[in-house]
Amino acid sequence: MLEESLLKILACPIDKGALLYFSEDNLLYNPRLRRAYPVESGIPVLLPSRATAVSDDEHERLTGQARSAGRSA
Repeated sequence: MLEESLLKILACPIDKGALLYFSEDNLLYNPRLRRAYPVESGIPVLLPSRATAVSDDEHERLTGQARSAGRSA
């Protein structure tokens, strides 16, 4: 699990915007670009080449989960 202080300073390397963190999925998500970044062994891997595109269904799942948890990017 990533510390809250770290989450406040992490940003997407592409658009420099805030990211949503999903500890259960081990990923950081940019809903604006629909790109997911892995968190491996507690280390965010914020390399554009390692980001994966997120499908419409997965985007809806992640943003819905974030809304229900009161998170926003």
